[in-house]
Amino acid sequence: MNEAASQTLARLRSGALAGATRLDLAGGLTEFPREILDLAESLEVLNLTGNALSQLPADFGRLRKLRILFCSNNRFTRLPEVLGDCPQLEMVGFKSNAIAQVGAAALPPRLRWLILTDNQIAEVPAELGQRPRLQKLMLAGNRLSGLPDSMAACERLELLRIACNRFDTLPGWLFGLPRLSWLAFGGNPLAQANEERAVLAYPVPDVDWAALQLHEVLGQGASGVIHRATWKNGSTPGEVAVKLFKGAITSDGSPQSEMDACMAAGAHPSLIPVRGRIAGHPEGTHGLVLDLVGPAYRNLAGPPSFESCSRDVYAPGTRFGWPSLLAIAGGTASALAQLHRRGMVHGDFYAHNILWNGAQHALLGDFGAASFVEPESQQATALQRIEARAFGCLLEELLERCEGAPSPSERDALAHLQARCFDADPMRRPALDEIAAALGALAR
Repeated sequence: MNEAASQTLARLRSGALAGATRLDLAGGLTEFPREILDLAESLEVLNLTGNALSQLPADFGRLRKLRILFCSNNRFTRLPEVLGDCPQLEMVGFKSNAIAQVGAAALPPRLRWLILTDNQIAEVPAELGQRPRLQKLMLAGNRLSGLPDSMAACERLELLRIACNRFDTLPGWLFGLPRLSWLAFGGNPLAQANEERAVLAYPVPDVDWAALQLHEVLGQGASGVIHRATWKNGSTPGEVAVKLFKGAITSDGSPQSEMDACMAAGAHPSLIPVRGRIAGHPEGTHGLVLDLVGPAYRNLAGPPSFESCSRDVYAPGTRFGWPSLLAIAGGTASALAQLHRRGMVHGDFYAHNILWNGAQHALLGDFGAASFVEPESQQATALQRIEARAFGCLLEELLERCEGAPSPSERDALAHLQARCFDADPMRRPALDEIAAALGALAR
C-alpha cells in the first residue's frame, strides 16, 4: 500500500473522517476496509479505483446515501450483487477489471450511469431494461454480440458505448430510442469492412518518422499524446502537431478507429487538417501529423460532470454573440455533414470536443468514438438522425447563452430548428446537410 493510502486509511480508522461525503482510497488494497461502513450516514462518493479488490462486503448496502462508486482497475470477476442494495446509488464504474458476469441483482434501482468498459462481459441481463433512469451505458471492450430487447424501454438512454465487442448487427430497437444522441460502435465486425473501405477511399500520405523532431507535450488523453513538432519537409522545416496513439481500448473505442476516422474525414474548414500518417516509427507506434492549432483556440465547454451526466459544463458567464453562434453551429454542422457523406458518424459530438477561437471560427475534433457505416444505406440514415439530436443539444446550449439575434423571427427560426433535432421520432429529425443549409441561410 502506498503512503497516501496508508495515511487515509489511518485517518479513517481513527475516526478523523467522520461525516465525510467523499472518500478516495487507492494503493493496493486487497480487502475492503470495513471502517468505510462507519461513514454510512454521510458517504456519497466512494473511489476505490486502483486497488486489488475482488469483492465487497455483504452489508455494503449500509451505505444508504452512496450515490457514486468507482472500483475501476481492480480484480472483480463479477459485478457485485450488493450494489443493488444501495438505494441512492446512481453512478457505478468498474472499468478494467476481469468482470465476466453481470447479474440483475447488481443493478441499483436508481442506476443512471454504468461504466463496464474493458472487461470480459458476453451478456448483460434483461433487467437492464427495467432501469428507467439509465442515461449513460459504457460497455466498450467486452465480448458482447447483442443487447437484450428489453432495453427498448430505456427511453432516457442518451449515450451508449459498445465499441470493440462482437456485434455483427446493431439492435433494431436502438434506432427508435427517443433520446439517444451519442453512439459508438467502431471496432465491431459490423463496422470493420466499412472502416477498411473508408481508409482506402480517402488515403493520406506517409510521413517519415526520421523527418520529425518532437518537442513539448501539448495534450494527452485516453487514446494518445499530442506533441508540438518540427517537420523537415523539403528545404523549409515547419511546425506541426504529432499525435502518437496508444494501443489500449478507451471508454469510446479503439485508437485505430480514431486514427482511421481522422484520415477519412478529409479537408474541411472546421476540421483540423491531417498532413499524413507516420511511417517508420522505431517501436511501430501509430501516429498522425496534423496542422498545429493556434493558441487562441480553446475548448468551447468542459465535459459533463457527475451532476449533469450527459450534458457539457460551460464556464460561468459564457456568452455568444449571434455571429459567433452561427459560425460555431454552421461550421460544425457542415463538418458533420461531410463525415456522414463519407460513411462516418462522429459519435461524440459535444461542445467539449469543439475548439473555438473566441471569435467566429470553430474546429471539430476528437474522433475517438467515430464509427463507420455503409454510405447512403438505411442504417446510415438512422445513425445520422441519432447524431442530429446531439447537434440539437449543442444548439440548445448555444441558444441559452446567446446575447441576442438581429430579429425575433431569426431567433425563432433557430429555436424551431433545434426543436426539430429533438423530435422524439428520430426519423423526423433533419439530416445534417439540411441543418447546415438552414444555418447558412440564417448567416447570410
